[in-house]
Amino acid sequence: MYYTKLSILFLFSLLFTACGNKEEKRKTLNEEKVVEQAEQIETIAFQNKGHELVYKMTQKTGSYQDLLDLKDVVYEYTYRTADQKEDVSIESYIFDGELSHAKYLKHERTLAELEGEMEQGYNGKDFWLKIDGEEITDANSVASVVFTRKTNFYWFAMMQKLLDPGINYEYLGQKQLEGENYEVVKVTFQSAADEATDIYQLYMNPKTDLIDQFLFTVVSKKVTDPILMRVSYENIDGVLIPAYRKYTKSDWDATVIKDVWVEEISNNIQFNQQVDRALFEKD
Repeated sequence: MYYTKLSILFLFSLLFTACGNKEEKRKTLNEEKVVEQAEQIETIAFQNKGHELVYKMTQKTGSYQDLLDLKDVVYEYTYRTADQKEDVSIESYIFDGELSHAKYLKHERTLAELEGEMEQGYNGKDFWLKIDGEEITDANSVASVVFTRKTNFYWFAMMQKLLDPGINYEYLGQKQLEGENYEVVKVTFQSAADEATDIYQLYMNPKTDLIDQFLFTVVSKKVTDPILMRVSYENIDGVLIPAYRKYTKSDWDATVIKDVWVEEISNNIQFNQQVDRALFEKD
């Protein structure tokens, strides 16, 4: 009996020690993770407060690395103008290389003059267009595809891409807009050829650290007056995507000039669909 009691006590001692070691190990790992995150922030050389606010935002939305980890995405995209004309497409992207493909169910706004089933693609090198399976090589039509493929991808992944290299940030201070206080950050993009690039003015909500709305230009389309974009987010697999967007003409104070909006709606967003890279090739 004496030896039995000793055995039981020894067993409990081992279990207690093991549990204690396990708990201590978990505590150590948690502490190491906190230290690692703090060191990561310390190693970032922020340009200014604006840069830091954008970084803080990506801690809520997820970073581009999070999109890379999710591999790819497939979703239904609707682009609807005020006259209720629509483009509806099934969009597919691979984040590594920013490959982009769309099969259009309707195209009343984009290349509406081309009748038939439209398919667009970008394989990391070439942009291409097909109508009813036949390649279209007209320069103006292909230029439209270049703009659409780049734009659709960027709007989807914009929040994560706002930490891309080659971006300049300028903190413009606080501003109240429609009863809400915002931190305002101006974003411009470096150009090797010293060409004019787009300007973004981000209205960041300090309560959520998210961008509720922003002003932007489209220099490639000779649009240098600001356009106001408002966004609503959807959480998909831990990443925040601006799944509903609408935009209209504005001034640089974010005042709506005319209450007429274009809507952009992303539905049924599904990541990691094992999209075949062959989809993005024209042949």
